Amino acid sequence: MIGKVEKYLLDKIQEDGAIHITLLDPEKATPQSASKIAREVESCKTAAIMVGGSTLTSSSHLDDVVKEIKNEVKIPVILFPNNFTGICKHADAIWFMSLLNSSDPYFIAGAQIWGAPLIKKFGLEAIPLGYIIVGESSSVSVVGRACPIPYNKPELAAAHALAAQYFGMRFVYLEAGSGAKQPPPKSMIETVKEFVNIPLIVGGGVRTGHQAREAVDAGADVIVTGTVVEEGGRTRDVIRELVNCTKTGWEGADDSV
Repeated sequence: MIGKVEKYLLDKIQEDGAIHITLLDPEKATPQSASKIAREVESCKTAAIMVGGSTLTSSSHLDDVVKEIKNEVKIPVILFPNNFTGICKHADAIWFMSLLNSSDPYFIAGAQIWGAPLIKKFGLEAIPLGYIIVGESSSVSVVGRACPIPYNKPELAAAHALAAQYFGMRFVYLEAGSGAKQPPPKSMIETVKEFVNIPLIVGGGVRTGHQAREAVDAGADVIVTGTVVEEGGRTRDVIRELVNCTKTGWEGADDSV
């Protein structure tokens, strides 16, 4: 059954052609700084806020960060956990995700089994997601013991994405990793989109309006950015540019961002 947050995301994709979501890493922010960033990105019309990182160690800190964000914004807050310790009762929803190209069964189904009862207890909306690490090795691939799919092997990414769809997952995510030198290439996004008809999320390495627009033109339905927020400085200007460029057909991008 599709929940309230998932319906909201699907409706926004239908309305705008594609959407932007901001990723906040709780390990790189205080509750106060996270809530400030959340206010800024909401004012720039980001569609939702994801909270999570690859090295989270403190559940209590996650609770504090999510509570502060929820106090400040009306858009959905979606957990993006790296383990069952990344589950928090204060969020609206959680990506219930399987790292499909992990070499460790724990990250394919083990952590999910441990986390499922907690998700039910907290009443979180679980959104099934096929998670695929692509590109070079990153912290998320190391932690999740993934075998990243090379950028020059788009057919392998497409096969993983199609398997996600056949498993019944309702979103698929091509992840290059936080701080990636370059985002998933146009050819990979296009190939994956040819294989699946579920919404395609692209993240990692997207820092400019031009990169966001290129990914959307190739078939991405959701663009996720996090590093540009962590770097600070021009958060409002950068997010506004990324949001505008994500919307299908928008041609006013300043590629210098």
